[in-house]
Amino acid sequence: MQKILSGIQVKELDAQHLKLSGQSSLELMEEASKAFVSWFLEQEFSIESPVQIAVGGGNNGGDGLAIARLLTEYSYSVFILKCFDSADKLSSDALFNFNKLPDSIQVLEFVDWDLPENGILIDAFLGVGLKGDLRPDAIKIIQRLNEFVGTVISVDVPSGLASDEISRGDIVKADFTISFAFPKLSLILPEHAEFVGELVVLKIGLLGEAYEGLHSSFYYLENHDVPALHKTFNRFSYKGDMGKILLVGGSPGKMGALILCAKSALRTGSGLVTCHMEDSERFIVQTAVPEAMASWGLIPNPEFYDAVGIGPGWGTENRVRLLKQFLQDFKKPIVIDADGLNLLARNPDLLPLVPKNSVLTPHIGEFTRLVGKATNHLERLELAKRFAMDNELILVLKGANTVISLPDGRQVVNSSGNKYMATGGSGDVLTGMITSYLGMGYAPENAALCGVFHHGMAGEIASKSKRRSLIASDIIASIPDTYIQLDIS
Repeated sequence: MQKILSGIQVKELDAQHLKLSGQSSLELMEEASKAFVSWFLEQEFSIESPVQIAVGGGNNGGDGLAIARLLTEYSYSVFILKCFDSADKLSSDALFNFNKLPDSIQVLEFVDWDLPENGILIDAFLGVGLKGDLRPDAIKIIQRLNEFVGTVISVDVPSGLASDEISRGDIVKADFTISFAFPKLSLILPEHAEFVGELVVLKIGLLGEAYEGLHSSFYYLENHDVPALHKTFNRFSYKGDMGKILLVGGSPGKMGALILCAKSALRTGSGLVTCHMEDSERFIVQTAVPEAMASWGLIPNPEFYDAVGIGPGWGTENRVRLLKQFLQDFKKPIVIDADGLNLLARNPDLLPLVPKNSVLTPHIGEFTRLVGKATNHLERLELAKRFAMDNELILVLKGANTVISLPDGRQVVNSSGNKYMATGGSGDVLTGMITSYLGMGYAPENAALCGVFHHGMAGEIASKSKRRSLIASDIIASIPDTYIQLDIS
């Protein structure tokens, strides 16, 4: 998995890559600019749209200048919005690209900026090296850029946004942020959503060896990481090999959560799924999910099951005794969600009974009740890290960029998923998927990573035709397509 480095480490990363690869810094800048332009062309922006590129004096500005030159080769009308005093203030690589600008590109002083409506603005003013407070002239530039009406695309980070911390004040509000190699940490924080827009991460050929010696506890989970996390099965595998799982949940009026959980587990690949609920509700499950079995009352012989997921739609009244008894009897890692988490929050004496390496899947509200309040998302992530390490559990903090905190201190940021998945039942689907992988014999870490990634990917696939009308059942229906797209048999 790709390390997520701090802004300070980026310069060191580049230096190590250049040393190992023999590339020049100019060649690396060209690679980044070409990657940006390839993405830009894929969006099929109208050739009639004027492109304004705000260029600063550092290497972020150098990227913008190279992008300007490359876009003219595709017949785009490009203008440079000058955000530096004079050419002698440019970095050496930026100066090189400034001198290579074709004559067709106008370079406009700040007083001459005339931003058209409905064009494209590429923000290459300030990059990852930003430190401290903005200068008054930089604030003035960002405020002017934010008056632009059209599509705004930031290069690496929106200007004014620090790479690794919560930022406030004047920041460019982008529709897209194109980050190179990995997402800078600030780009995945919910506090910055209005500035980042849609996050796109582009590879620029940095060598894996260049990351060695650069410490980070954050990692980025991407498509190419996932196949290696999966187990393989042969033609003699039978339903017992695919896992016998128990899903505990549902209550009068909330049986939908358990049904979604069961369906997602089956679609993920579970061989045998049993739903445990109140006996009055068993007909609902056996009608809605004929492939699943049902049980009720006490949980007999829990060790029969390869994995257990507990909590969706379960309720919290009169559940403590059953939960405690189950935790005392079942020693394999389990998945706990929803009301299972709420019960742990209300009864912290039960937490030590949770089997080590179990997977807890809270949204922010459940996290706050269970782990504690945080003033911002960075603080929340630190709390998640400490909780996972101290309790030897895997904590999946659900959100736009779900973060999986592991007992060894690593925190994995998921790259799949989108805003359309913010719908009731989506979390129940995830619980079924992770439990399914646990039941198939996946290591708990791999079960969590695969579950989270496939869940997000299924949401992406379903939303292509549904967008904001997407519901949790659509995510389940798209689980098979995730296996096809990742070529997992």
